[in-house]
Amino acid sequence: MREIVRTNDVVLISAIEALLTGARIPHMVLDQNMSVLEGSLGFLPRRLLVEDDDVARARKLLADAGLGHELRSDAS
Repeated sequence: MREIVRTNDVVLISAIEALLTGARIPHMVLDQNMSVLEGSLGFLPRRLLVEDDDVARARKLLADAGLGHELRSDAS
């Protein structure tokens, strides 16, 4: 799996999850329960990952939705 987005914005994560689910692109959000450790301050980012085979399709989907600026670089 590869990370495509890292953000503290839980609304953005929800929107991206909805897009990926609608496109039937399997994904996983890591660190969403870290608020227990951080005291619910929201300073630890959530990471959204997709399967290696779906990275290009997921990146295109987010770019087409106007969220290309949120994507991690291909090098990460």
